[in-house]
Amino acid sequence: MTTRERWRVYKRISLMFFLAIVTLTVVHKGNITSLQDFQTDRIERQTRMELMAEGELQKKGLVTINFWKSMQRLESNTEGPRATQRQRPTTWDVTASNCSINLNFSSSDWFTGLEANFKQFLVYRHCRYFPILVNHPEKCAGDVDLLMVIKSVITQYDRREVIRQTWGKEQVINGKRIKTIFLLGTSSNEEERANHQKLLEYEDYIYGDILQWDFMDSFFNLTLKEIHFLKWFSIYCGSTRYIFKGDDDVFVSVPNILEYLEVSKDLKDLFVGDVLFKAKPIRKKQNKYYIPQALYNKTLYPPYAGGGGFLMDGHLARKLYEACETLELYPIDDVFLGMCLEVLQVTPIKHEAFKTFGLVKNKTSRLNREPCFFKSMIVVHKLLPPDLINMWKLVNSDLICSQKMEFL
Repeated sequence: MTTRERWRVYKRISLMFFLAIVTLTVVHKGNITSLQDFQTDRIERQTRMELMAEGELQKKGLVTINFWKSMQRLESNTEGPRATQRQRPTTWDVTASNCSINLNFSSSDWFTGLEANFKQFLVYRHCRYFPILVNHPEKCAGDVDLLMVIKSVITQYDRREVIRQTWGKEQVINGKRIKTIFLLGTSSNEEERANHQKLLEYEDYIYGDILQWDFMDSFFNLTLKEIHFLKWFSIYCGSTRYIFKGDDDVFVSVPNILEYLEVSKDLKDLFVGDVLFKAKPIRKKQNKYYIPQALYNKTLYPPYAGGGGFLMDGHLARKLYEACETLELYPIDDVFLGMCLEVLQVTPIKHEAFKTFGLVKNKTSRLNREPCFFKSMIVVHKLLPPDLINMWKLVNSDLICSQKMEFL
């Protein structure tokens, strides 16, 4: 085959991959409304079927379809999913999920009055760890000064690609080594799951920056993503100094992070972000963050940082893994992390350069699109890929600002 012919084949393959990504994005956007409309009914039916059929399925040696996993044969496993690990493993040690429904409280009055999604969360709450599908332990090889950790879902390839081109680019700045990884579960779209997985594996083949576990990506499962990362970090990242952890729709200034860390290097158990103090559980059912009284009966949450983006010390992350093992899972991931900090008696630091709820309260304000403000921030939440690209170009252009907002 001549050089010209090889080049033509390469162009065809690249074009096919690009068209597949575009098609996937269009289909995902077109289906998201209908998926949301049927989500409640699907969970209601699924939970009801599981509660009725569990006894029969166990006789046949099957695990029911649950919020995280597909139906599968029970694997022989002498230890339960929450077995205490007396020695820290040297590699990911979960190879099968031996997890069936917990019916101990299903007949209680407080349980029967819950919404279907909370019922399902509770009957599988004990299912804590799952096999790893895509792993890159080499990310933490040697001394890593800053590990950028981004929560994403399998269909949001466009967000990951923009991050790789902008603030998530792996680099060395003033001698500081910066690495990037994305955290994912499996696709929530049953019909397209196999196709989504193939595209993700090809994406990882190109970039090598995906960590994926065998649980379904969903809002309640963000807490699973939190504890899986903490365990992974404790196993593989013994020489990583700091972690930035955030969402895939944020603007991040890495130079500002490094500047802040330099002046904060003597702080012990550093955990800094957009911290909420004395936040109350939301009791309105129509709210995304609604929590029933039966699940959390306290008046206030412990202090916690908004999950859009925060910084923490690597040593603290390893202690957080141990702390989270002492707590039951909670369906809101950033609140759960605040509970873990409370166990360690560590108070997170609130910093004005972390804007995980927007720059200003008025969503229509022009300040929310002012590049001079972004230039002085560490994290700004809620930017879709086109907005992030545009803002990144503006902030990194020959931008002249009358004054720099202090963030230190």
